[in-house]
Amino acid sequence: MSNENTDPGKPENTAAGGPADAEQNGDELNKLVNEYETKLGEMRELLLRERAEIENQRKRLQRDLDQARKFANERVLGDLLPVCDSLERGLAVQTADAASLREGMELTLKALLKVAEGNGLKPIDPVGQPFNPEQHQAVSMVEAPGTKPDTVVAVIQKGYVLNDRLLRPALVTVSKAS
Repeated sequence: MSNENTDPGKPENTAAGGPADAEQNGDELNKLVNEYETKLGEMRELLLRERAEIENQRKRLQRDLDQARKFANERVLGDLLPVCDSLERGLAVQTADAASLREGMELTLKALLKVAEGNGLKPIDPVGQPFNPEQHQAVSMVEAPGTKPDTVVAVIQKGYVLNDRLLRPALVTVSKAS
């Protein structure tokens, strides 16, 4: 004789131990659901913390960027203070003659150019060089015997390059063909 339930009126019990096993399976499912809900809550909390950390980093970076923009010229301006001091001392002198004023201006210009070069500024002084439209702006053309055509013969205003980028083109006079 078989241990199977063959009565067509009774449903077969697929659980090994009957109703007690079904209740135990339900308890296990409830435990699993509770466990997963706890893990889900932890993951949500972790996600919120990570989002807050990212937002805080974004705010810190924005603050740092604002500070960098605000004080970007600090070094240059600090370097220019001695130049300003020299100009103020020169203006304070009441009895200076033209020669001493010129000497003071030359020293101040030298200090100013040193600051500019220390910050990546280089002058463009192209006298005798071929005309370069990327760095020079021709103001006029003149006949210049003894020079090749399209050669810079005079600089009206120096040009400047800042860290290999053209800041201002040199205004030049260029020789033309005879």
